[in-house]
Amino acid sequence: MIKSWWYKLVFLSVMLVSAVLHITPTMMPNKDIKSFPVQKRINLGLDLQGGLYMIMGVDFPTVFSESLDRSMNAIKEEAGRENIAITSTKLKEGVDLMDPVIEVKLADREKQEAFRAMLKDRFVGLYRILLQDDSGKFELAYSATQLDQTRKQTVGQSIEVIRNRIDELGVNEPVITPHGTEKILIELPGEKNIERAKSIIGQTAKLEFKIVAQQKASAESFQKVIADIEEANKADFPEDMRLSDRVRKLNKMAKGKIPEDTTIAFERQKDPNTGKLLGLIPYLLETSSNVTGEDLESAQVQPDPETSFPSVSLNFNVRGAAKFDNLAEKNYQRQLAIVLDGVVHSAPVLQTTKFGGRAKISMGSGDYQTVMKEATDLAIVLRAGALPAKLEFEEQRVVGPSLGADSIEAGKKASLIALALVLIFMLIYYKISGLIANVALSLNAAFIFSILVGLEATLTLPGIAGIALTIGMAVDANVIIYERIREELRNGKSAVAALEQGFARAIRTILDANITTAVAALVLMEFGSGPVRGFAVTLLIGVVTSLFTAVFVSRLIFDWWLTRPGATNRETISI
Repeated sequence: MIKSWWYKLVFLSVMLVSAVLHITPTMMPNKDIKSFPVQKRINLGLDLQGGLYMIMGVDFPTVFSESLDRSMNAIKEEAGRENIAITSTKLKEGVDLMDPVIEVKLADREKQEAFRAMLKDRFVGLYRILLQDDSGKFELAYSATQLDQTRKQTVGQSIEVIRNRIDELGVNEPVITPHGTEKILIELPGEKNIERAKSIIGQTAKLEFKIVAQQKASAESFQKVIADIEEANKADFPEDMRLSDRVRKLNKMAKGKIPEDTTIAFERQKDPNTGKLLGLIPYLLETSSNVTGEDLESAQVQPDPETSFPSVSLNFNVRGAAKFDNLAEKNYQRQLAIVLDGVVHSAPVLQTTKFGGRAKISMGSGDYQTVMKEATDLAIVLRAGALPAKLEFEEQRVVGPSLGADSIEAGKKASLIALALVLIFMLIYYKISGLIANVALSLNAAFIFSILVGLEATLTLPGIAGIALTIGMAVDANVIIYERIREELRNGKSAVAALEQGFARAIRTILDANITTAVAALVLMEFGSGPVRGFAVTLLIGVVTSLFTAVFVSRLIFDWWLTRPGATNRETISI
């Protein structure tokens, strides 16, 4: 045999060995896989192995109002440079929260036109001026472009933070994509601890360090102040109401009854043994928070030297370390509340002014495993970053493994029946050539699964459909080649010549069909999501492997068959 044939055989052998090494671990027990050279397996999607399906909505009313409120600082700074005094800014009540309006009052109404010109000159495209009256009052709202940009940025940041947190959980091939313009779709294949996953994903992890304002008043006396506020407003908070919602409403009621630039917050008091909530410890905190989670560099679980229980050690970046020391120096011997998502975790007294960029969140005591789990989860969300907005679980479905098992079994049965029928047809219709096509078809399936393993792609039900379609395409390519060879044989050419011309003339048709399919798969990958992308990935892989097996592998086997030692008749071919 010619030398090039042997080179091709060596190349095919290497690919076949690689395919077997990648496919084998999927069929091996967990205990044996550690000693195997390749330890990757085929990842099954949510529809095949079960897991968690969630749709989360973003609290955009709060995002827009807080963003608009923060943006006013830039306006105030610019106005100050132009000697335009602003006496007050506040969010207007009774308007659509998806399009909030902020009221601005100028100290000098003669500066109205200068203020208006400044907005148009330096904040063009950012704001709409809804109202301007002779008293120096303006009503401003975000432009449609700015609202859309804020919406996209918030969803994008939320997806990135969620992805970081899920990576820490160790979930293989999660699906995290936008769902419309204001929601996020999350699929976690194989995730078993549903409540923990929800807790880590949904926690906003907004970390703040705030000084406790009431230095002399005890918690009991401040509790009476809160009770009086609730009684005066006839407040009735349901038992199942979230603490963050209760605090928000309470602070709204307390306006004018607590000092300006202060806010009410609570610390949960739990039973150290059972973890049951015993009560809430109230705090009056200064509103300003110069040190936040954005100043963190890392968060790690470490044993507390005083209690031996787990705690979360915080390391600040250079900027955060300077800000934290500055805060400690100005408030030496005062209580510093560590506030996470609006809830006080602890409020130690500042005993030093130099922390060296380090701080600690004590997790309390009680059941050691429970405290360790809480500390680990808290460290995860702090390392992954804070969500830019609060997320609501609008829909969730736990996909059970029984559905996946049924789907796998049905998919196996359908695939095996279809494959058997195709193999039998090819064998009967094309004889020995059909056998060669069947060998190429089997190798095609092996290559597809090995590439899926190598790419760590996820196999879903639509992905299985893509593989089935690929097998059909591979058979189609062989049929085109074989019919071309038959045509050449009918024209009186020898087997070798017919084989040469058949492959040469069929290749253009095969390439045309496969390139068209590949383009369609690329479009689906670019614009599709979830199951659609899974279908596109397997289809694209199948296009490549089908071309390889139909053109390269089949031709290699034919060359061997016609030139093998001991071949008695090389002028005909069983087709």
